[in-house]
Amino acid sequence: MEHNLAVGLDIGTTKIVAMIGRKNDYGKLEILGIGKSKSLGVHRGVVNNITQTIQSIQQAVQEAEAEADIKIEDVTVGIAGQHIRSLQHSDYITRPTSDSVIDDDDIDRLINQVHKLVMLPGEEIIHVLPQEYKVDGQAEIKEPIGMYGGRLEANFHVVVGQVSSIRNIGRCVQSSGLNLEGITLEPLASANAVLSQEEKEAGVALIDIGGGTTDLAIFRDGIIRHTAVIPFGGNVITEDIKEGCSIIEKQAELLKIKFGSAWPGENKDNEIVSIPGLRGREPKEITLKNLSKIIHARVVEIIEQVYVEIQNYGHEEQKKKLIAGIVLTGGGSQLKHLKQLVEYITGMDTRIGYPNEHLAGDSDEDVTSPLFATAVGLVLDGLQRQDRKKVEETVVEQVEETDTPVEEQVIEEPKKERKSFLDKLTERVKDFLDNAE
Repeated sequence: MEHNLAVGLDIGTTKIVAMIGRKNDYGKLEILGIGKSKSLGVHRGVVNNITQTIQSIQQAVQEAEAEADIKIEDVTVGIAGQHIRSLQHSDYITRPTSDSVIDDDDIDRLINQVHKLVMLPGEEIIHVLPQEYKVDGQAEIKEPIGMYGGRLEANFHVVVGQVSSIRNIGRCVQSSGLNLEGITLEPLASANAVLSQEEKEAGVALIDIGGGTTDLAIFRDGIIRHTAVIPFGGNVITEDIKEGCSIIEKQAELLKIKFGSAWPGENKDNEIVSIPGLRGREPKEITLKNLSKIIHARVVEIIEQVYVEIQNYGHEEQKKKLIAGIVLTGGGSQLKHLKQLVEYITGMDTRIGYPNEHLAGDSDEDVTSPLFATAVGLVLDGLQRQDRKKVEETVVEQVEETDTPVEEQVIEEPKKERKSFLDKLTERVKDFLDNAE
């Protein structure tokens, strides 16, 4: 596969998307191919049928390959699902001497200490994100490297998930004949695709409403501060319509997309949709007012749960205020009048997020739909990963090219990127799969 290409694989509850992209000359993302298939083996973001998921992945990948005329080998996969939770934690280390400056190793030591946190059985730390540091009691330090100090402490945002669920996703990817290049947290991927740097600085909550889950990521001062996965999404709305109107799922989904609205005041009492009955039965008549009442009730529930999480983060406090408000993305964000309802419930400014922040200007309208936010984010993540690899490789080449003995060389080392937990996790999942056969 070409070097400057990346593939994102978004394994969702309703659909699986494979997206192939590359950077164009202007550093923007150009989408070469998209494949999507119905996701059958996933429930609330968690794989519950390996065989079906593998088939769906293969179908999506083949479609993307055909469109781009490229063979896919490596993919970056997103993890989400109802097993993911996050917590705040603070920890400190005492340095052996305060005469030397704090370096990467000290921070690694501090981060590894967080790893000793006791989790529930079967859970593992996926992501450890330092929020701010304290050196010898001096607070609000963003970057402690290069400072003198004896005691280094930090607040961490720790994301935890179930190991078996992550391994199952790895298994599906591998069995589909693909190589797992990277794992990313889906809320982070979506955020990458739809948020601007200014919004992340000002404070913003990204709500990604998918089929099976609603993901939340909160940023402030450019750093991710809180993540949560709520185990409801667009599917429960469809379920409610199906039950409430006694119709089949396919019809319920169509009703939701075509006539659904989150705001019941919109519809007049006499607006009616007629739905063909099953095999020789009478058609059913459904008033749009009833339809939007059903939708409204469920959407309010989802938004209220998300809002509880936003309050848990501390949005009420002055210095944690989310000035940029809320950005809605994902397929569920396309529901009519949802923006108004969210503003009404939360009192926060709201916009719909389209993943065009990094896309090339001439991209297809399909690609810029909120449906594909996560996939676009995963492609971006894959490209960044490759850039990091290139930097590492060039350093190795520089060492090999010169004739001076290695001991005497002074190599300008690029700032060593700290291996993120997700990279380590990817390696661990790969090792596990390789040895599990």
